[in-house]
Amino acid sequence: MTGKLRTGKLGRLLLARRGGQSWHWTDIASYAYLALGVLLMFGPVLWLALSSFKTPAALLEFPPSLLPMAQSEVSVPGYPQPQPLFRVTMEDGSVRELAQIRRVGILAQMVDPKEPGQTIRVPADRRIPVRHMALAVENYTDPLTQFDFLRFLRNSLVVTVVATIITLLINSMAAYALSVYEFRGKKLAMLGVIGTLMIPITIILAPVYLVVTKLGFVDSLWAVILPGAATPTGVFLLRQYMLTIPRDLIEAARMDKASEWRIYARIVMPLSMPALAVLAIFSVMWRWNEFLWPLAVLTKTEVHTLPIALNAFQGELQTQWHYLLAMTVVTLLPVALVFAFLQRFITSGIANTGMK
Repeated sequence: MTGKLRTGKLGRLLLARRGGQSWHWTDIASYAYLALGVLLMFGPVLWLALSSFKTPAALLEFPPSLLPMAQSEVSVPGYPQPQPLFRVTMEDGSVRELAQIRRVGILAQMVDPKEPGQTIRVPADRRIPVRHMALAVENYTDPLTQFDFLRFLRNSLVVTVVATIITLLINSMAAYALSVYEFRGKKLAMLGVIGTLMIPITIILAPVYLVVTKLGFVDSLWAVILPGAATPTGVFLLRQYMLTIPRDLIEAARMDKASEWRIYARIVMPLSMPALAVLAIFSVMWRWNEFLWPLAVLTKTEVHTLPIALNAFQGELQTQWHYLLAMTVVTLLPVALVFAFLQRFITSGIANTGMK
């Protein structure tokens, strides 16, 4: 009963027209536009997920197939290994399923798996592979077991979680000072924060690397966590949101003898949860996908993060696409889970950022 009720509501929602009127060409154009947007956004993700279960041979075939398909094989008496199975069109027009035991040029030597004593020579263009859907699960199990990908996953989790917590704390404290306090040079400090947004990371890469080297953080996860702890984007985002908090609440707390730390922790931070959630999503994406800086400061394999580990599958002469696609799906899952958990805060967090 509940399923029918939900289906009825969904149907009424999809078929709803403005003012109860009939279909209009703008309605059809709107649905077509939305369908195209969904296809463009989720089509590559769907292709990535399906291709991660394909074998190396299936990834290189042309034309490519959407589903992970594999060549069917059959055991033939007298041959130790299973032989590939083909659907062959015979000279009389009949279609038979034969196993290929050898191919020489444009001719393929085929046998009937039930009667392997007779060899049939067939032109290669008259045979079609018999295929079935098969999931190459080893694309996931091999990197996780043989290439120690669980260690790289753990390193990325530690960097992302610790860096996000530190980023939220430092940026929120700086935003609290710039939004609540009045002091000389406040506008100049805010101008400096905004100005750093225009400085690309490649310019400060060498100076920051020298500082990290002097502190002895090279080949340590702290070398990736600490340099980007304070972000101008986070400070600006949280400061703009905190400006929307009524000052009467803060003044009332001060009249009740609440300390500044108590006001910050018990009033400002809970009211800034939407903006903090947005910044948390940004921070997770930044740290989880960061490649250039970890590549510069992490030289030991045991401290590599996932983006660096994925780069190991790309060699000068060969790229292991089946492993690369599978581990890319693994790297997408944590970010997708964080986004799904915090996405309800995104609209309100960004919409209220510029309000006063």
